Amino acid sequence: MALGSSAPEILLNCLETTEKLGNCAGELGPSTIVGSAAFNLLCISGLSVLAVTEENDTDPRRDQDVPVGVKKIYDMGVFSITSTVSILAYLWLWYCLVDQNVTTTEAGLTFAFFWILLVTCYIADRYKAR
Repeated sequence: MALGSSAPEILLNCLETTEKLGNCAGELGPSTIVGSAAFNLLCISGLSVLAVTEENDTDPRRDQDVPVGVKKIYDMGVFSITSTVSILAYLWLWYCLVDQNVTTTEAGLTFAFFWILLVTCYIADRYKAR
């Protein structure tokens, strides 16, 4: 879902990055990624929490010790990892852009960090499933 909703931002970022490779980074790419990530993390998470009300909290498997309409999160593993890495990603973005030049090494590390995040979240999800 995040890839589909962020596809325009990702394409704009890729276009600007390839045009500016080896030069000063443009403002469009980082701004679209930061804005999209902030929206996905904060607004979508917040709206998801607000969506559960007493009227639609009818899951028969729900914890009976928790009052109706109260949100209780049982699986925080992947969300915690993603939230923590999002903050680290903002710091990494600042580090990469502080000198107004994105190197090939920084780009490669950023791409590698994505796969590390993906594998880490998968492992956390499989661990919780056991």
